Amino acid sequence: MTIRIAIAQELQSELERRATACGTSVEAYASSLLEEALQLPAHGLGLREARIENTFREMAQFSHKIPAFADSAFSRESLYQDHD
Repeated sequence: MTIRIAIAQELQSELERRATACGTSVEAYASSLLEEALQLPAHGLGLREARIENTFREMAQFSHKIPAFADSAFSRESLYQDHD
């Protein structure tokens, strides 16, 4: 089935950016979004895997800015120091 929809230029730009980040076409990416919204299984794992990898990449994008903490900062005593 072919569906034509009109979307705002900002949405189109974001759709294109996300499709590129997943390494897929805009049409395939939009189709995967519809399948996900309708909770139907995707036709292949490749696109889902690419989206998962992209999500992890985005999560790690600024991880170098997270300060390093000593292991003692996450000890039980340090976490509950304000409790009796």
